[in-house]
Amino acid sequence: MRGESERQATMMLGLTLEGFVPMDRPLRRINPLADSALQRMSPLFDELYADNGWPSIPPEHLLKSSLLIAFFTIRSERQFCEQLRYDVSFKWFLDLNSLPHT
Repeated sequence: MRGESERQATMMLGLTLEGFVPMDRPLRRINPLADSALQRMSPLFDELYADNGWPSIPPEHLLKSSLLIAFFTIRSERQFCEQLRYDVSFKWFLDLNSLPHT
């Protein structure tokens, strides 16, 4: 079953991750391109995933994670998960809902 992606929630005094990512961050220019390509692929994802069962990680998150790994030359998934804990722009790019945990 294909997992669903939830858009960023408002947090702490009405702020979202959007406000924490600098406007000149290169990911800001890449994000709309990636989202557009994934939007076009969405019907294909729907065909590939079953209608029942446990929800998966949304394929959009997996593909955008792969982009981050390639762009930032991250050598392993474990290293990527560590980076994801403290890089707010990664969470923003992946449309995750929370700030990093300390």
